Amino acid sequence: MTLKTSMRTHTNGELTKKHVGEEVTLCGWVNSRRDHGGIIFIDLRDRYGFTQIIFDPEFNKDIHKAADSLRREDCIQVTGKVKERKKGMTNPNLSTGEIEVFISKLTSIAKANTPPFEIDDRITPSEELRLKYRFLDLRRPIMQKNLMFRQRCLQAAREFMEQEHFLEVQTPMFVKPTPEGARDYLVPSRVNPGKFYALPQSPQLYKQILMISGIDRYFQLPAICMRDEDLRSDRQPEHSQLDFEMSFVNEEDIMNLVGSLMKRIVKKVLNKDIKEKFIVLNYEESIERYGNDKPDLRYELELATITDIAKKSDFEIFKKAESVKVLVAEKAVGRKEIDSLIDFSQKELGAKGLAYMKYDGKILESSIVKYFPEKIQKELISRLKLEKDSTVFFIADKQKRANEILSSLRIELAKRQGLINKDELKFCWVTRFPLFEWNEEENKWDATHHIFSHPTKDTEKFIEKDPSKVYGNLFDIVLNGTEIGSGSIRISDPHLQQKVFKVIGIEKEEAEQKFGFLLNAYSLAGGPKHGGMGLGFDRIVAMLLGISDIREVIAFPKNKAAQNPMDGSPSGATAQQLSDLHIKVDVAKKRE
Repeated sequence: MTLKTSMRTHTNGELTKKHVGEEVTLCGWVNSRRDHGGIIFIDLRDRYGFTQIIFDPEFNKDIHKAADSLRREDCIQVTGKVKERKKGMTNPNLSTGEIEVFISKLTSIAKANTPPFEIDDRITPSEELRLKYRFLDLRRPIMQKNLMFRQRCLQAAREFMEQEHFLEVQTPMFVKPTPEGARDYLVPSRVNPGKFYALPQSPQLYKQILMISGIDRYFQLPAICMRDEDLRSDRQPEHSQLDFEMSFVNEEDIMNLVGSLMKRIVKKVLNKDIKEKFIVLNYEESIERYGNDKPDLRYELELATITDIAKKSDFEIFKKAESVKVLVAEKAVGRKEIDSLIDFSQKELGAKGLAYMKYDGKILESSIVKYFPEKIQKELISRLKLEKDSTVFFIADKQKRANEILSSLRIELAKRQGLINKDELKFCWVTRFPLFEWNEEENKWDATHHIFSHPTKDTEKFIEKDPSKVYGNLFDIVLNGTEIGSGSIRISDPHLQQKVFKVIGIEKEEAEQKFGFLLNAYSLAGGPKHGGMGLGFDRIVAMLLGISDIREVIAFPKNKAAQNPMDGSPSGATAQQLSDLHIKVDVAKKRE
C-alpha cells in the first residue's frame, strides 16, 4: 500500500527488505525513544504501523543533535536510507521488522506536551481520561484497528445490500415527535416559535412511506438513531443501524436475507464460513427453555417447568408457588460451588432461595428429596432425562421472576464451568412475540415492540376481545445471547392500525395528530405488504471483535451520563440563543 504524497514516499507499515538501499521520506508521531550508546532509536507511528528510525552521529552528526530534543507524540517528517537490520535484531511482530531507516533529514511538524497517558495498547487509561482526551486515545493502534474493522463491516454490508437491489435513501434528521419507546431528543424551531422537531429514534415511519412510494427495497447505512434513555455498555444516546425495508415479502423472506447478510459480513471480515441455517425459536419456546428472549446457544443448560410434578410433592414451598422451574447442569457441580451459586442467586439475583438435587445415576440426593415420594422422583428423572452427575437447580416463584432468575443463573453457571466458546458465533431467530404487554403501574396495554407491527393471522381476531392473546409478525436476530436486530411485518391497513392504537390508549383524534401523514398515505396510495428490520451496527461490529462495550467501535461516544468529556457537551446556551428560540430555562437547583 503506497500512499505517496508531497510530504511522504511511504507509510510506516510499508517498508520491507525489498526497499533496502532506497531513500525514503516518512511522516508520523514519535511513539517511543531509546538511547543506546549515543545512537537514538525511535519508533515512528502512523495509522498503518511502525518504522524504526535511527539517528546515528556517524551517519549524520547534525541531525543526531537535532533529534535529541524529540519527545513522545511529537509529529515529524524524516528522510533517510533504508537498511536491513543486523542479524538477531529483527522484530517478527512488525511488518517493518526486518528494516530500519537511518535519518539524514528531520523536520519538526508539531511539538507535543507530555500526554496524560501513554499511547500504548499494553496500558489502558481510565474511561474518564480516554473520553476526555479521545484525540489521543484514537491514536492507540487498537482503536484504529477497531475503526478499520468497522469500515470493513460497513463495506461488506453495503456491497451485499446493493447486490440485492436495495436503494440507499437518506431519511430526515428533523422529524415529527412520535412515541417509539424512548424519550425523544427535541430541537426547538427558531422560525416556528414554540414548536419542536424530534431527532429520529429510528427511520420507522419514513421507511414505511418509502414502501408506499414504490421504492420497493430501501436501506440506510448508517441510519443514526437517537434515544434519550439510560445508558449501558451496549447502548448510546446516538447509535448506528443498518436499516432496511422490503415490499411484497413475508417474515421468512426477511429472515433469509438477513441470514445471508450476516454470513457475508462474517466471511468478509473474519474469513469464517457459517454454513448452518440459523435456529428459529418462537418467543414462548425461548422463554421456556432459556428464561429470556435472547438466548445464548453456545452451550446447553436448558430450563424446564416442572410445576405439575412439584405440586405432587410434600414440599410446601413448591406446592404454593405459581411456578416451579429448574435448570439442569449435566456437568458435575461440587458442593462448594453449589453453596456459592445459592449465595449468588440470593444476593445478586434477589432469589428467595435456590433448592437443588444431585443425581448419581440411580437416586436423587439433597435435603429436600425426602419431600418427594419415590414415584415422583422417578417422574422427575424421566421428565428431565437426567444423566449421571447431573445437578438440578429449583426456583419457586412467579413465572416471570422464576425465568429471570434462572436465565441469569444459567449464564453465570456457563461462565464458571467454562462452557462458553468465545470464538464461536451462534446466531438464532426469536419470533412471534406478544404484540401487547400489560403495564401494571399505569393499568394499561403497551406495545411490546413498536405499534406498527402486524398481528399474526391466527391471533388478529383477539385484538378487540383479549389483547393478551395477540401475537405479532415480529422477529429478533440474536448473536451469542445479545439481540442485534429487531424487525416485523408492518401494518399497511389503516383500519387495523387504528385498532392497535385503541388497545394502547391512542384514540382516533390523537392518532391523526401524531401519525396522520402515515395513515393518510396508506389510505390514499394503497400501501404494499412490507416489512423490515433495524440491525444494531455498532453492536454487530463490537461482537465480531469480541468486545462487549460499543464505545470501543465508536469514534466519539458519550459517557454513562450521556456527556462528551472531550468537547463538554451538553452545554448551556447563550441568552441570545435562548431568546432567538423563545425559550426560558428554569432548572431547579439540586438539594445538597
